[in-house]
Amino acid sequence: MTPVTTEDAALYPLGLRVEGRRVVVVGGGPVAARRARGLLDARADVLVVAPDAVTELADLADSGRLVWERRAYRAGDLDGAWLVHVATGDPAVDAVVAADAEAQRTWCVTAGDAALASAWTPAVARTTLDDGAPVTVAVNAGGDPGRARAVRDAVASALDAGELPVRATRRRPGTGSVALVGGGPGADGLLTVRGRRLLAQADVVVVDRLAPRGVLADLAPDVEVVDVGKTSGHHPVPQDEINRVLVDRALAGHRVVRLKGGDPYVFGRGGEEAEACRAAGVPVEVVPGVTSAVAVPAAAGIPVTHRGLARGFTVLTGHESVGAVPAAPDHTLILLMGVSHLAATADALVAHGRSADTPAAVVEDGYGSRFRTTVATLGTLARTVEEAGVRPPAVVVVGDVVTLSPAWREHYEPGRVS
Repeated sequence: MTPVTTEDAALYPLGLRVEGRRVVVVGGGPVAARRARGLLDARADVLVVAPDAVTELADLADSGRLVWERRAYRAGDLDGAWLVHVATGDPAVDAVVAADAEAQRTWCVTAGDAALASAWTPAVARTTLDDGAPVTVAVNAGGDPGRARAVRDAVASALDAGELPVRATRRRPGTGSVALVGGGPGADGLLTVRGRRLLAQADVVVVDRLAPRGVLADLAPDVEVVDVGKTSGHHPVPQDEINRVLVDRALAGHRVVRLKGGDPYVFGRGGEEAEACRAAGVPVEVVPGVTSAVAVPAAAGIPVTHRGLARGFTVLTGHESVGAVPAAPDHTLILLMGVSHLAATADALVAHGRSADTPAAVVEDGYGSRFRTTVATLGTLARTVEEAGVRPPAVVVVGDVVTLSPAWREHYEPGRVS
């Protein structure tokens, strides 16, 4: 860590409660107007001293929100003041005001020469967190206002994006809340901004196996993480128990995030969890996620629709009947959790009218370390997948759009330039 400078170390950061207290602004230009506006927002009793003033200050005076003395500064103007801001643009006047303030122990901010000041105005950003808590960010940067604004904006942006730990350390009385957050196809960067903000404020996170688990490293040490991950044929935590965990933690006053892979309402049982929360009187919010049904094929270069190739698509789990899916070559079929039933599914599709020569692909571990695309025709898909040792999680794509993928072109059109 870089050591602080002597100038920064000598500065004692402080928030001032100026409501109902007299603050004098000496000067009538744009800087003085900004200072006066901020002081009025803090409910200070503002006196402006200046021979002339910009329209904004004049309008505030006309509306009775502040008092404007239309003259030059003179001795005695700081009597009774808790704080003075001077921004006249005249170094001699600024120096006189600063000296008078020092003599009577009134804190003084000087816009023209920070060396004269006994106080500095930081770059300020104000925001409200999702739980209603107000947050004020105030930044000093060694007398460099441009750098202070840049740091302020960076911190404010990170707050808005949920990238900073802003969870309240004191639990509020009453019922908490549940947010069903779609984590997307597994990559941390594909989690929505709203999802990150809710995670940053969570007391409890109930997480799936295919959720973007990298974001858990950013949680505070005392956040409870409940792992309810499922694998094919192995569900160690049944859905009823997951519902109970969500409701019980929320009724205890916690802010609960149910972090899922993909989208909560696309084969994610989010509807069941939302119903359980509402039945228990728990506020619930659903945050959409990028569904793997679309994102994982896209990662392999396969659009689920494409002009001239596919006008629509159907998403099923590998356990469902495919008999009702349109057999036309311009209709894409997406299968989630379909690897273990692939042979039976391929046979059923051919039996219901799909050509055995229909292009197909299996995309493993989309956005993960095992990312791989295996292509074949529908008639040879099951054998090809078995020989390649394909393992879940994987998304199966059936339809002519598969021919757009680099993997298809490499295996079936080696002379074609991608």
